[in-house]
Amino acid sequence: MKKLVLLVLLVIITSCKNKPKVAEDRIREDVTFLADDKLEGRQTGTEGEVKASEYLVKRFNEMGLEPKGTEDYLQSFSFKPKTDPHKEVEFTTNADSTITGNNVIAYLDNNAKTTIVIGAHYDHLGYGGEGSLYREKDKAIHNGADDNASGVAVLLNLAHRLKIKNEQAEIKDKNNYLFMAFSGEEMGLLGSNYFSKNPTIDVESINYMINMDMVGRMKTDSTLAVYGTGTSPIFKQTLKSNNEKFKLIENESGVGPSDHTSFYLIDIPVLHFFTGQHEDYHKPGDDSEKLNYDGMKLISDYIYDIISDLDDNGELAFRKTKNESEETPRFKVGLGVVPDYLYDGKGMRIDGTREETPAFNAGLKKGDIVVKLGDSTVTDMMSYMRALSVFDKGDEASVIVMRGEETIETKVKF
Repeated sequence: MKKLVLLVLLVIITSCKNKPKVAEDRIREDVTFLADDKLEGRQTGTEGEVKASEYLVKRFNEMGLEPKGTEDYLQSFSFKPKTDPHKEVEFTTNADSTITGNNVIAYLDNNAKTTIVIGAHYDHLGYGGEGSLYREKDKAIHNGADDNASGVAVLLNLAHRLKIKNEQAEIKDKNNYLFMAFSGEEMGLLGSNYFSKNPTIDVESINYMINMDMVGRMKTDSTLAVYGTGTSPIFKQTLKSNNEKFKLIENESGVGPSDHTSFYLIDIPVLHFFTGQHEDYHKPGDDSEKLNYDGMKLISDYIYDIISDLDDNGELAFRKTKNESEETPRFKVGLGVVPDYLYDGKGMRIDGTREETPAFNAGLKKGDIVVKLGDSTVTDMMSYMRALSVFDKGDEASVIVMRGEETIETKVKF
């Protein structure tokens, strides 16, 4: 009888040892910490940003990832705040009037020739400032749950999954992985810009870069925007062949208002994932309880599948794309709306309006689709911006919107 009990115990112990380790899903936990009021909005150079960086160091260390900063996991950078918005920021070691931020960088070494960079910015707006769309007089913490605790949480999820996969695999992936949480994004892509000029690995070894910025508010139609699809010839087919869950909105350009741009500009293929703007964008209402955590897990699964699919393709070819930002018309007035960047129908759909703006005063609402502004027909975002660019402050213009099946014409005063 004793022998039988010992045999059963031995079988149980052996089976436990052989059971594959599975990555924990801590996406909600990570977002909740990063978007807590205690971090006071994680503005670059503040104590809140330091607390966030310490948390990320702890998480990377728990996973057993190598540090790849200049000081352990951290790559610090100091800069003088811009006084002229048209000039590039000046990185400096001079202590006078400087702000210091920290990129947090971890590495998974598979002894491969090439490395994939997986990144997301962890800084936000603190109590508001220039980037805020909050119009009340009182100061309020901008927690930035979607922007961009969401991207960082998916980054950490991918890091743990890839680490466990390569620990247990007889044959490791054919790429190394560099996981980067950038600071200074809200001040002008500063952390990623600094890394591109001061890389902590051989930049020639970087195969491609994946960026996640605002991936926490997937809508009921499962729309997912992917930018940079034209930066390597293989991307479009790979995105399509691995997609079973999403309505994809693809944009070829490698240039955009997030950290992937810094890598594209040094000739690295990039993919940037984004679930769209919303009425809490750059406002105090961007809180953790409003995120779609099931959607974030699906995005993590999708990116994981894309990385796995691309693993046998060697070093990816880089391709220059049209820089759409250079073609963007300049305008002196605004309508006062948050556009729905994921809308792919005719016109420009409004995702939200701000109080005391031309759109609000004209009675325009979330969900309205602008089809004509002044004399110009609006078919997409670019035509909307071109239509807007002809107006000056004080001008009045007719605007036609579709509200459901109803056509509404009204006037806006800029």
